[in-house]
Amino acid sequence: INRPATPQEMKMMLSLAREALQAGAVGVASALAYVPDSFNSTAELVSFAQAAAEYDRLFIAHMRGEGDRLLEAIDEMISIADRSGARVEIYHLKIAGWKNWHKIDAAIEKIEAARARGVQITADVYPYIAAASGLDLCMPAWVQEGGLKTWIARLKDPAVRERLLFEMTTPSSEWENALLEVQDLDGILFTGFDNPELKPLTGKTLGEVCALCGTSPAETLMDLVVEDGSRVSTVYFTMVEENLRRLIQLPWVSLCSDARSMAPEGVFLRSSTHPRAYGSFSRFLGRYVRDEGLLTLEEAVRRLTSLPASNLRLKQRGLIAPGYFADLVLFDPAVIRDNATFTQPQQYASGVEYVFVNGKTVVQNGEH
Repeated sequence: INRPATPQEMKMMLSLAREALQAGAVGVASALAYVPDSFNSTAELVSFAQAAAEYDRLFIAHMRGEGDRLLEAIDEMISIADRSGARVEIYHLKIAGWKNWHKIDAAIEKIEAARARGVQITADVYPYIAAASGLDLCMPAWVQEGGLKTWIARLKDPAVRERLLFEMTTPSSEWENALLEVQDLDGILFTGFDNPELKPLTGKTLGEVCALCGTSPAETLMDLVVEDGSRVSTVYFTMVEENLRRLIQLPWVSLCSDARSMAPEGVFLRSSTHPRAYGSFSRFLGRYVRDEGLLTLEEAVRRLTSLPASNLRLKQRGLIAPGYFADLVLFDPAVIRDNATFTQPQQYASGVEYVFVNGKTVVQNGEH
């Protein structure tokens, strides 16, 4: 619901947050680019961050803006850290939309200026220039308020569709529209549908689907949400390599996959995914560290291990040291590489020979 939480609701939510933190939660997270989290005020977020700070845990957020409102969103994160005293993490920092790529310098300067005066703010990135999300990023928050069923019901209303056709194709300072952040219709790729009848569209771009359906981009997106009964798994090519390389080299940035764990078998083959689900860390080590030399191998390993473990306050993890749990990955730096692609994402990486978790063998000679 798009309204401030009542004092009683805030009391209840903060009680639940503290209960989870006491039980061992590594932090409090909010996805501010998505409904309903986008309805949270900064003041409400400060309260949650204060709860995290009480336990020396992270306040983690998918920022409110990554494109047109990127700099304002960074300011909000810094403000939350200042007002709460919490350590904060921007998850998957990016500069989205070709009209915003020039903001990279200002974004880095804001964060590093805050760090220089003692603000504990860090970030993570995934090593790809495409994001994965849903079609909710192409529609304003008001049409999504109340949940998926209500959203779909609104999309069946001719008056709502007429209003949306205008808002989805008109630049606005009120919300960030992923449809307008790609350079062309081939910058939006569909990777997963719930409706079996729509499965043939998996792996096709918005341009291709529009041609098949004979409808405009905005109409096509609305129809897909209705027909699939979901937000539709979607990949957006909204970033640029030069900016990604800049972010990778920042010492306070760790690496993430921003994807669930999957296997190229069984139920996981019913839909496609973003290649980051299989290739993020091997792509970082192979392409950006070995081939492009953006970082030393030692520094790259720190970004994958001790830096995130320290940020998350994972005790006895992230280092090879006496008394630490034996979490080890043995890989060949000359061979390590990602094999997952956007057309064939469900492929394991090459070059990982052994994995030990808590001293137990999980991968041996490259096999699970």
